[in-house]
Amino acid sequence: MPDRTFVMVKPDGVQRGLVGEIVSRLEAKGLKLVAARFEKLPEQRVTEHYKEHLSKPFFPSMKEYIMSGPVFLMVWEGRNVAAIVRKVVGSTNPQEAAPGTIRGDFGIDIGRNVIHAADSPESAAREIGIHFKTTEVFDYKRIDESVLYEY
Repeated sequence: MPDRTFVMVKPDGVQRGLVGEIVSRLEAKGLKLVAARFEKLPEQRVTEHYKEHLSKPFFPSMKEYIMSGPVFLMVWEGRNVAAIVRKVVGSTNPQEAAPGTIRGDFGIDIGRNVIHAADSPESAAREIGIHFKTTEVFDYKRIDESVLYEY
């Protein structure tokens, strides 16, 4: 199976009309979109997604924020895709994110940082499993794959 990662445009990114810009940046990088859905997340999936933060003081406000509006969920594919997406996304704290990254260009506050990206292949597999059925993730060959990757 090819490398896959999970990405979510958070409510502030959706509200600000950044979904298209984010998809464009990831596609321009050469990554392949294999699943996407626009929805308002239910509490059970938010809790499961952020389970490592359940005991942290910021969890209740983070949960409320993530559930405050629609999000755009995606699965991206490519060699070393989790690491590549994290570089395109930038540091969690937008004030520390490099210019040219999504958070560096569009984020201001750590609590409203536009986008979530899985931090490892293991996290990506877990998060994809939370938000997508296997039948919702598509296998196909992009026409430019032979140009992007040396086999």
